[in-house]
Amino acid sequence: MPSPRTHLSPDIAVIGGSGFYTFLDEPTEVAVTTPYGDPSAPIATGLIAGRLVAFLPRHGVRHQFPPHQINYRANIWALRSIGVRRILAPCAVGSLRPDLGPGQLVAPDQLVDRTTGRCQTFMDEGAVHVSFADPYCPELRRALTADSATPDTGADPVVDGSTMVVIDGPRFSTRAESQWYAAQGWALVNMTGHPEAVLARELAMCYAPIAVVTDHDAGIAPGAEVRQRDVFAEFAHSIDTLRRLLTAVIAGLPQTRTNCRCGETLDGLVPPFELPGQPTTETKQS
Repeated sequence: MPSPRTHLSPDIAVIGGSGFYTFLDEPTEVAVTTPYGDPSAPIATGLIAGRLVAFLPRHGVRHQFPPHQINYRANIWALRSIGVRRILAPCAVGSLRPDLGPGQLVAPDQLVDRTTGRCQTFMDEGAVHVSFADPYCPELRRALTADSATPDTGADPVVDGSTMVVIDGPRFSTRAESQWYAAQGWALVNMTGHPEAVLARELAMCYAPIAVVTDHDAGIAPGAEVRQRDVFAEFAHSIDTLRRLLTAVIAGLPQTRTNCRCGETLDGLVPPFELPGQPTTETKQS
């Protein structure tokens, strides 16, 4: 069982996406070693709205890890090991619907995995099957979509619900692939949302993405084409709004998890590992 957490342990983490490499003022850097190797970067911890929060850029501080090379298992294990139990996960997405345009924030409620070859579980032996019918924490999703969480910036309210299909990348979709995804009724396409979500579920953590629409995918509009420079520019344009939203959500979250069952995921199961709790870490000011 995990070691008891202290009041100095961050309960909430933000995992930053493309272009979102810093979040905290005057952070303390926490170096964590995991059984799965090193996370994408040392974890930064600091105060947001008076609460200790952890931040980890999933692509690394220099965006050195493409989607298919991210050490997702190390990232999630490391966050839980320092006390994190709830994860807010901003990510860049392409839109598969004409009505969801660039700059729109979306809180998906479903996921479709179209990746191949990624290490997507901690359950490397035995028969341990976790429930994943609803992949995202309902409490975190309610907080993201609440009227009180929408930044007062003139931005549209966060869209509540949609299905996000996750592909390997790093290339963008062909026009035919994009049209096929849309024909299934899926709304968003992304490259990092899996296995991040299921790994958090396997460690009984709350997890919810907040998707930033950066483009209409290739098959949605005649002649449309996705280019990296446009994606990065649109995500950068949304960073300030995203920061304000995350700050408001963190400030409003209850201190304990009482309105979801994410923490009960492993009840009655015997995973082939001891849940990470509060290991010895080295800290320094960054």
